[in-house]
Amino acid sequence: MVTPGWPALPLPWASDDLVRGPRRWWPGALDVEGLAVGSVAAAASAANALAAARNSPWRSFVASGLVGASFDSIARLRLDGAPLQGWGELSGFYRAADGWIRLHGNYPHHAAVIRAELQAADRAGVAGAIQEREAVPLEETLRAAGGIAGAVRTADVWRAHPHHVAAIADRPLVGTDAATGAARPLSESTSLPLQGARVLDLTRVIAGPTAARFLGALGADVLRIDPPGTPELLDQHLDTGFAKRTAAVDFSTADGMATAHELVGTADVVLTAYRPGALRRFGLDRASLLADYPHLVVLELSAWGDRGPWGDQRGFDSIVQAVSGIATCYADADGRPGALPVQALDHATGYLLAATAMRLLARRPQEGGASARLALARSADWLLQHEATAPDPALDPEDAFDGPECPLWLAAAESPYGTVEYVRPPLFSGAEPLDFPSSPRRYAGDPPEWWLDD
Repeated sequence: MVTPGWPALPLPWASDDLVRGPRRWWPGALDVEGLAVGSVAAAASAANALAAARNSPWRSFVASGLVGASFDSIARLRLDGAPLQGWGELSGFYRAADGWIRLHGNYPHHAAVIRAELQAADRAGVAGAIQEREAVPLEETLRAAGGIAGAVRTADVWRAHPHHVAAIADRPLVGTDAATGAARPLSESTSLPLQGARVLDLTRVIAGPTAARFLGALGADVLRIDPPGTPELLDQHLDTGFAKRTAAVDFSTADGMATAHELVGTADVVLTAYRPGALRRFGLDRASLLADYPHLVVLELSAWGDRGPWGDQRGFDSIVQAVSGIATCYADADGRPGALPVQALDHATGYLLAATAMRLLARRPQEGGASARLALARSADWLLQHEATAPDPALDPEDAFDGPECPLWLAAAESPYGTVEYVRPPLFSGAEPLDFPSSPRRYAGDPPEWWLDD
């Protein structure tokens, strides 16, 4: 069945006529399903358009239940039958003297900032120290020290915040910049829409790596590059490391810089998701990349956008939820803030990133390289404007596209770490969902070079 009633994302090319399956399955105040399925439908539409532009017969559609499972991919991931630990000891909500604050301490260097600034060794000590502090000043203190924190605000307070006013309120969901005019043709494809395309993945955590993983499932040669000093967390590598290879390159060395520019010069798409401005000194920011390599499609992802008071700040999905008012929408009866049932801002923005990459790549033969910018805070704004729909009536028992628990959504593969059970990519092309062409490889164990020959 084709499910009606998905809210249209504010994109001229977003489409909901590719969606089959139920309309709602997650509890809560906001239309998380609308954001999730809308973003994947936009990616499916872009993939179909790119396939058509390359004379490929490949086409896809979206099963909404598989989208639900995919957005919960890390919770469903199993390594040799066991779930993975997704959150660090210090991550989560804490009661402050005047409200609540959320901390992100999954990465060791961020957890070290929390311990140092609060003079606490464990979660109990952190909680005790925070009870004596006000939330907003503590947010500012931890961020200034290199930590990740967000004072919990209501949606109304966030809308009046200077950063929202300056950088989010009038920002499009996808901000596309003018094309360069450096046209480069696309070869024809006999199968997948991204067959033969090269994607350099300069992203971390969830949103950017999810986009790159999806592009790899659609045929791209994806290479992820990380700095050697701050490795990715194993659980996130296992979740988003499908369909790509990974290498470590130190951009601060002459050899590393030369390698980076050789790779970007021969790429088709570059995804970046570091704090705005962090890659500028290496000539790998959006403006420098397009100036030096005008054939590129460059996608830049950030938490808060690249302007305004927080335009140079770090952030994560959970922190954006806390700051934007989502956490208060999911508060319990005692007023303790809550969270979305999945990391929907990360996943949805990742699929929009992938969709935009494919749309710009399809236009490159006529218009040249181009760039676009997305922000988790803008995705949060969209979600806060859409309340949850009523629950679905009983589903047709003969409908194959049932909710997120369908066994068809799951698969298993061998990896260097053991047997990985995972959720397939959220698209169908034929009778079964797509699958990833490869399982996660040994982290940073590949040479920094393309798999495919010129």
